[in-house]
Amino acid sequence: SGFSINSVKEIEVSSTKSALVVFYPLRFLRKLRKFQKTVVQALEKKMQKNVLFVCQRKIQGKGCNTEVQRSRTMKAVHEAVLDDIVGPTEITAKRTRCRVDGSKLMKVTLDPKDKDRDNVEDKLATFAVVYNKLTNKDAVFAFND
Repeated sequence: SGFSINSVKEIEVSSTKSALVVFYPLRFLRKLRKFQKTVVQALEKKMQKNVLFVCQRKIQGKGCNTEVQRSRTMKAVHEAVLDDIVGPTEITAKRTRCRVDGSKLMKVTLDPKDKDRDNVEDKLATFAVVYNKLTNKDAVFAFND
């Protein structure tokens, strides 16, 4: 069987750069992991933009009388979106910093061995903007050296 895409969204990262976020069905998650790197490289070369693959997940509200599955809670979905955005790079640490005004900032530390591969360092700003657009949460991405 093949691979299908639900939708593609263009997100403006800065005045000169934009990124393409490709949403795909959850059933293709394992399949995509195998060939994600090559597909992303090919699409970025062709489109001249950063390309990110994000799995389409559902957040189940508390309005239902049934118990909410752990994978459908808002927190679980936002964590999964974070993993999708930085994939195939691995997250080594996450810290949430609460500011004095009550807002929160998540500091995400990525695996330093992926620093030189696939221009990941150039994509750190893209990761932050896309994560904010999809989840409405602030995050800062960096490598631990």
